[in-house]
Amino acid sequence: MRPLEDILVVDLSQFLSGPSASLRLADLGARVIKVERPETGDICRHLYVSDYEIDGESTIFHAINRNKEGYVADLKNDDDLAKVKRLIAKADVVLHNFRPGVIDRLGLDYQTVKAMNPGIVYGEISGYGKEGPWKGKPGQDLLAQALSGMTWLSGNANDGPVPVGVAVADIWAGALLVTGILACLVRRSLNGKGGLVEINMLEAMLDFQFEPLTVHLQDGTQPERTATNNAHALLGAPYGVYQTADGYLALAMGRVVQLGELLDCPALAQYTDPQSWYDQRDSIKQVLVERLATRCTADWLAILEPADIWCAEVLNWERMMQAEGFQVLDMIQQVTRGNGTNYQTTCCPIRIDGQRLMAPRGSCDLGEHTEAIDHELLASI
Repeated sequence: MRPLEDILVVDLSQFLSGPSASLRLADLGARVIKVERPETGDICRHLYVSDYEIDGESTIFHAINRNKEGYVADLKNDDDLAKVKRLIAKADVVLHNFRPGVIDRLGLDYQTVKAMNPGIVYGEISGYGKEGPWKGKPGQDLLAQALSGMTWLSGNANDGPVPVGVAVADIWAGALLVTGILACLVRRSLNGKGGLVEINMLEAMLDFQFEPLTVHLQDGTQPERTATNNAHALLGAPYGVYQTADGYLALAMGRVVQLGELLDCPALAQYTDPQSWYDQRDSIKQVLVERLATRCTADWLAILEPADIWCAEVLNWERMMQAEGFQVLDMIQQVTRGNGTNYQTTCCPIRIDGQRLMAPRGSCDLGEHTEAIDHELLASI
């Protein structure tokens, strides 16, 4: 039995942040009913991130909305809204990611929902909170990264701002929402009290940067990226990714003098003071750039790994998936849609009692389960 079996979630969210949260709840055993508008559905169905489609819709939709039941309702239509309210009255969790004010106009705000379902756990994600001049801005991943200062941590010193190449604001906001929802479900199991869980993407990005922001709060400085091979603005040499004769090598923390001995690089012998590994990290990294380019990645790994130097080859997805270290993780699953279409995607990275949480059901068609849900959950009301 999965931990959240018998938990019913009504998911009013779209795009990435909210659906990523309901995906994780579904993986943990919850029954998730995904409510979408008629005809167009979740806008993410048409948010193309590549030229590859699954059943004529965006692959990203199918990745993030597997293992859910599809329900169609126009929340601006009184009859449809009444049906959704009846579903919510039976639910344990409801979540949305509308802009501030929209959910209130629909009559599905927390206080209204709590009045019809006192034990509800109500989760919401906004872009920038409910107050202040940014509250009306679009809650979009790149914009949240840009406003948070995070884009000044990646790349090298002269690169300008560099965003993270995945939807980190969406996904981390969704993960935080799951954390809050689970905490409130635990509290409800103890005293019957549900709760309101509020997350915004900007605060999620600030939380993601807690380490450099804490440094900034002490000395008021912005972390300086290294001139080349930057991988962490707060860490000294050798921390970074370096080109070799046939690929790339990642070097984490390590003693620079020892590294010089192993690499047969006398130029590193002068950096005996650990403080110099930060203060003079640009110079040290330049020495490493020149030395590491002279031999193949496998040659360097054969020298460094036996000496317990923290290093790794830099792989692309194709080579990673061919590696035994990836294959033993069993992170890829095949899922099947209601129409019979199969596709491969990742599975939940959480194991419970030693078991991988696989879920064979793929993404739902728009309104695929509306009739069945009405018959099962609403016919008796």
